[in-house]
Amino acid sequence: MSSQQRDDSLHLFIVLSRACEWVTAHAHRDIRRHGLNPTEYGVLELLYHKGPQPLQQIGEKVLMTSGNITYVVDKLVGKELVIRRPCPDDRRVSFAEITERGVALLSEVFPEHREAIDKAVSGLTPEEKRQAIDLLKKLGLQAKESFKQGGS
Repeated sequence: MSSQQRDDSLHLFIVLSRACEWVTAHAHRDIRRHGLNPTEYGVLELLYHKGPQPLQQIGEKVLMTSGNITYVVDKLVGKELVIRRPCPDDRRVSFAEITERGVALLSEVFPEHREAIDKAVSGLTPEEKRQAIDLLKKLGLQAKESFKQGGS
């Protein structure tokens, strides 16, 4: 690999990191306006769109450890946005389920959140967004494969 290719790779990493940071800042600011942190919002959004989920699987879907999931679900239960339901077939398994109050909140918040994200990425045209999606997907899949193979 040439020196220029290495420099381009580093530059891409820096630009990608900064872009992600600022787009994420928009999303987090919007979420916090509603009294939630990003993790709580992620769990609520999952339950809102996918229905009740086993606690053990929520962590995988929102990229959290199981210990953190218990804490986050406890906080959402305290806010009366989520309830826990035992699995009728396996006492070791508990499901998290969004409450009517949680559904009402997400029904109000989600369209506003979508607008905040749209504003965050408004620097690209619709065609550029589709190109970025394709390129970043390709980049992510290759990075994942390389990582699995033990590459640095």
